Amino acid sequence: MFACAVEAGFGHRSRLHAVGDGAVWIAAQVEEQFGDNGCYLVDFYHVCEYLNDAAQAMVSKSQVKNWMDAQKELLKTQGALPVIEALYPHLEAPTVPELDAPIRRCHRYLSQRLPQLNYQGALAQGLPIGSGEIESAHRYIVQQRLKRPGAWWRIDHADHMLALRLNRANGRWRDYWAAKKQAA
Repeated sequence: MFACAVEAGFGHRSRLHAVGDGAVWIAAQVEEQFGDNGCYLVDFYHVCEYLNDAAQAMVSKSQVKNWMDAQKELLKTQGALPVIEALYPHLEAPTVPELDAPIRRCHRYLSQRLPQLNYQGALAQGLPIGSGEIESAHRYIVQQRLKRPGAWWRIDHADHMLALRLNRANGRWRDYWAAKKQAA
């Protein structure tokens, strides 16, 4: 990850903004690889999935959309603490099994990731709060070519095909071939 960032121009004064699904290992990698020069944000849509599950258990179906809209606005303007506080009075009893406790799961998920929920700061800097563009590019660049019906690839060939598609998508087609020619 660090080598890729350096190749893209990352330097000692650079800052890295990473957005992911909240997996602990991804946040740990951003911290390990970039230290104070990196920050990790949990994908806004992913957080909203947890909130929606909690909303379904807390409010009537007719109120879910309004409650969700209010929580999204809070996350973007005031941070996660007011959202966590809104969940607290509705927490399921500790005796309720984990699978049947969406409010508790959401509360814990948000509480354990507070530093990774700074949507207000990201938006103020014009940074993305979701990973939709990357996921879309993954479908378009990677899957469209490598997962065609009837297509099959040997791993060593698939890596080369992916490199070609990524270089073309990133506008580095000529650079890629110049480097290959120079290496030969």
